[in-house]
Amino acid sequence: MSEAKLKVILLKHTPDPEETVAMAAKLCYSPSEIEGLRQRIEARDQRAFVQKLMKMGHMSPIEHASFTFAIEGISRACSHQLVRHRLASYSQQSQRYVSEEGGFDYIIPPTIKGDEKLKRYFEDFMAAAQEAYDHIVKELNKRRIKGEAANQDARFVLPNACETKIMVTMNARELLHFFRQRCCLRAQWEIRAMAEEMLRIVREVAPTIFSKAGPGCIAGPCPEGEYTCGKIKEVRRRYRRM
Repeated sequence: MSEAKLKVILLKHTPDPEETVAMAAKLCYSPSEIEGLRQRIEARDQRAFVQKLMKMGHMSPIEHASFTFAIEGISRACSHQLVRHRLASYSQQSQRYVSEEGGFDYIIPPTIKGDEKLKRYFEDFMAAAQEAYDHIVKELNKRRIKGEAANQDARFVLPNACETKIMVTMNARELLHFFRQRCCLRAQWEIRAMAEEMLRIVREVAPTIFSKAGPGCIAGPCPEGEYTCGKIKEVRRRYRRM
């Protein structure tokens, strides 16, 4: 058992995502054949056109660029929030087929980690959960209930802090929505940290599409209304530096 660390890897993405977006958009307005259109797009920089597209709010062509991430070192509490974003594909490590015997990794919230007594209490609870899991599996095994049949019932004692691994595929339009929701200071700290790391990575491969990505307040008024964090200027400065 040990504390897990966040890790985000961009496994795959649409080749030349901004060229793909530009081609999809221009196809809507051009009488040209696709091959000729493709050659013209490949021969020129599409940055200004994609910027114009984003400014116009013509977002359907953005959906043709997709990105697949491998994420580990997040809690089950975080993954439960992540999968609420429905326009995406997910493959998550199973607690039914993957045994947690011998030591599950877990996430410690910063507020708890910063308090030595709370941290010790938290770690003792994780150890007790591990002991309970191992005991249940052992007792079920004695009754010839083994493998996934034992795991699926023993996992009921595992905490939300338990670390999980997940693969996520989203198109660029859904990613923009995801960042708008989850990069917000009002988002839970763990999914916000994950979203910011995902944003940092995709900006390297599609800088124009994601140049103004982030919480809703960086491109306009705060969408949270009376629930605003009141730190719009600080947030905007931070995302300009990213």
